[in-house]
Amino acid sequence: MFVIKNYVTTGGTVACALAIGYLMQNGSALQSRAEPGAERVASISAQESDLAGLESVVLTSSSPTDPRPGVLPDTTLPSPSQNRPTSGCDLSARAMAVPGANVRLRVKAPCHSGESVEIHHNGLVFTTKTDALGSLNLTVPALSEYAIFLISLPDQTGTVATTHVPEINSFNRIALQWQGETDLQLHALEFGAGYGEEGHVWSGSKASGTGTVTHLGQGGSSTARNIEVYSFPIRSTNETGTITLSVETEVTRANCGQNLNVQSLEWRSDQRLRSRDLALEMPGCDAAGDFLVLNNLFTDLTIAAK
Repeated sequence: MFVIKNYVTTGGTVACALAIGYLMQNGSALQSRAEPGAERVASISAQESDLAGLESVVLTSSSPTDPRPGVLPDTTLPSPSQNRPTSGCDLSARAMAVPGANVRLRVKAPCHSGESVEIHHNGLVFTTKTDALGSLNLTVPALSEYAIFLISLPDQTGTVATTHVPEINSFNRIALQWQGETDLQLHALEFGAGYGEEGHVWSGSKASGTGTVTHLGQGGSSTARNIEVYSFPIRSTNETGTITLSVETEVTRANCGQNLNVQSLEWRSDQRLRSRDLALEMPGCDAAGDFLVLNNLFTDLTIAAK
């Protein structure tokens, strides 16, 4: 079954600063298109409303408390490994706006070579790894004009990088994120394009289109966090029409019969970021090798020529 909840994603510098402390102490909890073959189509009906569906939300505490009065919970961070040097291990990060409403994010963690890094940005979360020198160099599509990035390491150390991205107001941006071994694909069919034609845009496409799809993250494990982001420049086209958006994934032995938690985030011309959570029950293992197609996770983009 499909369960959809709609939220409004808001926040600012103060909220992000508070989030840094929370992430460092508690961590975070989130949950190719192949050759044409059998497909299973799943339609999802969703009301395009910022606050719809909130009656089904149940809030629970994520922090245990000590029942004894006057006793505060222990928030002491674990000490670093005794084998890790303490000098020359400074963690640093820098963010710089680049063309396409993107951000070039550079992280230096000299004592964390080949380690997992978790990146948070305005609701987006994905994981990647540092190189042999403990460095990371990524280009990330921005989801806010004043972009704040939280960088978290496995030992609960972290840092923050910020930059200004005024060009974001010239883009429609659709993001999809998930956790686990499933490989999701965000597809855009621009202005009536068919599969494999010019205007069919996804992260593995060879055909060109006006928009682009960016994939960030590392799959292959149950804890991996991945994102795909479709970007369309709304002020650089003379075409008028509709962009149809869909999500596809292959049913595999690793994900068949499992529950998959997916989240979408949408930045559109009204400059408001909306998020939507989806709980998807994958087909049984007799469907392994088929493709699941989610046609109505996103509302199609309507483009008017400028």
